[in-house]
Amino acid sequence: MTGITDEPGTVRGVDDEVRSVPAAEPPSILSKAFDLLRAFNSESRVMTLSELSRASGLPKSTVHRLIARLIDLGAVETHRSGYVVSLDLLQLAVNTPAGGMRDNALPFLAALHRWSGLSVELGVLRQFDVLFLDKMARHGAPEHRAGVGSRLPANATALGKILLASENLEDLESFLPRPMPLMSGATVTDVDELVIELRKVRGDAIAHERDEAQPGVSSSAVPIIIHDFAVGAVSVTYATGADVGAKVQNALRDTAAQIARVCKAEMAQGKTHYFPHEL
Repeated sequence: MTGITDEPGTVRGVDDEVRSVPAAEPPSILSKAFDLLRAFNSESRVMTLSELSRASGLPKSTVHRLIARLIDLGAVETHRSGYVVSLDLLQLAVNTPAGGMRDNALPFLAALHRWSGLSVELGVLRQFDVLFLDKMARHGAPEHRAGVGSRLPANATALGKILLASENLEDLESFLPRPMPLMSGATVTDVDELVIELRKVRGDAIAHERDEAQPGVSSSAVPIIIHDFAVGAVSVTYATGADVGAKVQNALRDTAAQIARVCKAEMAQGKTHYFPHEL
């Protein structure tokens, strides 16, 4: 029945009967606090009150109250003329199953980095983004916009593609946003085209991207497989056009396999709950 809005929270129907409708729940103080924390990023590690207000979309008066409370809670600290995210939050973030996988992966990531001379990354899938857990870059490497803790659209990264390829592709066709996010002129944003590529990626057990996250930068990635789940992925990043051959790809696969072996050995010792995926 078509209705006429009478006042917030009510609708008047054609028979003039007024009935209540659920009102939209206003943002809680907790959600506003997280909006404020998410305003910080690798390009804006130190932010003033005005910058936080603009980035979060919250009024200065609200930001001022929230910042004071977040400082009391140890989530934010003052830094010169601005504010920074507290290291206490890092302490919380590392106490996750993915953080445990990162600890196990570090020696193997470092070995791959030293051997290949390339930038090496570790990532996990979060919804339709890839979250970078670690990154080891070499001096003189092309600057990449993804740092530790960064999230990039999965369709624009090799890490994201290899992880998406491990999911149910029929479900992905239904759930992926249309179009997918655009990061460069080379980004595949059409879902049907992306799924075709993901089927090939699954068959090859390796993903590649060329200039898709940013021009001049390419990457290759393989999954970390535990109990038939891709719990994470390892990638190497290099300047587009660089000669990265089969030796590097094989070393990438060996690195992912070594990480998986160590994680499985920990689980065999009674740390099954450390597994970064539901069994």
